[in-house]
Amino acid sequence: MKYLIINADDFGLHEQINKGIIKGHTEGIITSTSIMPTAPAFEEAVELAKANPDLGIGIHLTLCTCVPSCLPKNKVSTLLGSDGNFLPSYVNFAKRYYTGGVKSSELEAELRAQFERALSCGLNITHVDSHQHTHMLPGINALVIKLCKEYNVERVRVPKEDYFFTGGYKVGLGRKIGRAGLSFCADMARPLVKKAGLTTTDHFFGMLAGCNLNTELVGNIIKALPEGTSELMTHPGLSQAILSQALPWDLHWENELEASLSKENRRLLEVNHVTLTNFGRLD
Repeated sequence: MKYLIINADDFGLHEQINKGIIKGHTEGIITSTSIMPTAPAFEEAVELAKANPDLGIGIHLTLCTCVPSCLPKNKVSTLLGSDGNFLPSYVNFAKRYYTGGVKSSELEAELRAQFERALSCGLNITHVDSHQHTHMLPGINALVIKLCKEYNVERVRVPKEDYFFTGGYKVGLGRKIGRAGLSFCADMARPLVKKAGLTTTDHFFGMLAGCNLNTELVGNIIKALPEGTSELMTHPGLSQAILSQALPWDLHWENELEASLSKENRRLLEVNHVTLTNFGRLD
């Protein structure tokens, strides 16, 4: 049997992302999303989640990309940049973390605050993942697993995409190396997840072509799905023009939304005998 979770990241980051995720769920094949507890449109995302109870809701732990922290700035100063927000990328965060610039007490306090903010809103939290996959970094992974156990969140994303999978996406060596690094970290984290009694999927897709998915590439992934449970990570949004102006990243939000609305991709799910699900239904 083939089971697929189609998870939309960054729920709560912007109103147009929120609306795109809900459209992709109600009119398309998105089954799950991950809410950012520190993001500016978090409260709207909570209300939308409550209005769509079939949509699985995960916690998108955030330690980078210029959004504010949950805790006051003076409580987590070693996690923040000069602008008072998180550092611009996982590379900046990892460099500071591994050179000893992040206080472990501040890191744990901030992640606890994010867990608690998401869990306090009355949502049925199905899983944990993170922005730019920082929860897979060695050292961070053990802390996140500990918090999952403490807060009774039993499922976690392990973003191990096959080292040689392309799905038809043509990309340079640098991105392939980056995907290999993440997959290596995920490989190291998987035994820790299993040892802790947490659940994850058997397979993961959407890293190499992350933020560049389109209808054809998603169709290629569906056709290539192996037996077992898989997660496909997406980043849909409703208005490319508004989001490109509001956010400093070159993502293809509308293309990823269109891929989830595609009748052809829904047909491919049927002919390939793929059952849609979410993290909350994983054994």
